Amino acid sequence: MIKTVAIQGIKGSFHHIVSQNYFKTNISIVPFMSFDQTVDSVLKKETDAAIMAIENSIAGSIIPNYALIDTNNLHVVGEYYLDIQHNLMALPNQKIEDITEVYSHPMALLQCKAFFKQYPHIKLIEDKDTAEVAERIHKKQLKNTGAIASTLAAEIFELDILATSIQTIKHNETRFVIVKQDNSEIAEAEINKASIKFELDHKRGSLATILNVMSDCKLNLTKIQSLPIIETPWKYAFFVDVTFQDYQDFKKAKSIMDIMATHFKVIGQYKNAKI
Repeated sequence: MIKTVAIQGIKGSFHHIVSQNYFKTNISIVPFMSFDQTVDSVLKKETDAAIMAIENSIAGSIIPNYALIDTNNLHVVGEYYLDIQHNLMALPNQKIEDITEVYSHPMALLQCKAFFKQYPHIKLIEDKDTAEVAERIHKKQLKNTGAIASTLAAEIFELDILATSIQTIKHNETRFVIVKQDNSEIAEAEINKASIKFELDHKRGSLATILNVMSDCKLNLTKIQSLPIIETPWKYAFFVDVTFQDYQDFKKAKSIMDIMATHFKVIGQYKNAKI
């Protein structure tokens, strides 16, 4: 049973919004300023689970988070897709022309680069968290300084929104995963999605062969991401998400892939949030 959840960011952050939307019952939220600290809290059993952004429809995969989940043998037990609407905000009674610096999380800045091309006088500066910047502006009453954050952050920290929905592509989704140290959160009958990792011999057709196994076993490939194997230059591990209608089809495919791959493991089994 999940009672305490670690998130990257503070109240008003997108991770905080996901925690409120995903968990329907009361849970205790524990904020951290980095994903490393977030994961450490789960490993030390200070929290039951963590919420981690894993990919964005504009900026792509968040590779370091894949590595954190894999290296620490965490299990994905759920997922949530959040429509991310970025807003430029500052202290009241200011205009965009008054803003000289904007701070935000690197992913938020990347998703809003096109908007700021029309304001070359504004310097973009990477920071740890979207909502934490909004809080800092409020606490220190920083004039001429902007934040990119959610409307919830603007409400909490009493900032004016100078421009809404400033991300490059208006339909901007981030996929978040809920991770634990064990994979016992969901009943087998409800599982219709899995995340797996495998490594293959470096020979022609090895990846195509394992993809054919997935197809033959009625698995639908929804994501494939390669990650360098640090100890072996120019060799890669593959992280794959698959969906299926019958869990037995996945079990069959898993047993075959376990034999074919040089290294194979299931990272998560959970319910597909897109259905």
